[in-house]
Amino acid sequence: MKVNFKKVNVKAIMPRYSSESAAGADLFSCDDKVTINPHETKMIHTGLVIEIPDNYVGLIFARSGLASKRSLAPANKVGVIDSDYRGEILVALHNHSNEKQEIEIGERIAQLIILPYPSIEFIETTNLSDTKRGNKGFGSTGK
Repeated sequence: MKVNFKKVNVKAIMPRYSSESAAGADLFSCDDKVTINPHETKMIHTGLVIEIPDNYVGLIFARSGLASKRSLAPANKVGVIDSDYRGEILVALHNHSNEKQEIEIGERIAQLIILPYPSIEFIETTNLSDTKRGNKGFGSTGK
């Protein structure tokens, strides 16, 4: 599959896979330097606009090393890029630590996965099928 993109900042770096079997393509900061204070969220620019194909969605996930070693992860946990969005991709990066963190230009800040999704038609009804679990909520299936 081919996905068109354009750079809206000369410092932008094309998304790229870090290994042959990587599911997510790395997204890079194009900001000169960003300081994120403890428990603060900052919008980090990628300088990219991406043309997600119809019936696909772009999902922005944390980079595992950045999250586990520096406590930096997307504030919204998983970012959603709809196929009709044509603005710059920004990553709302949150500092979960008690120390200030700095993001340098060209640093990998998140990963992008593009997936298909079904078109769902929601139908209102007064009766739903029964299941063993029923309406039992959080924790009802055990540990």
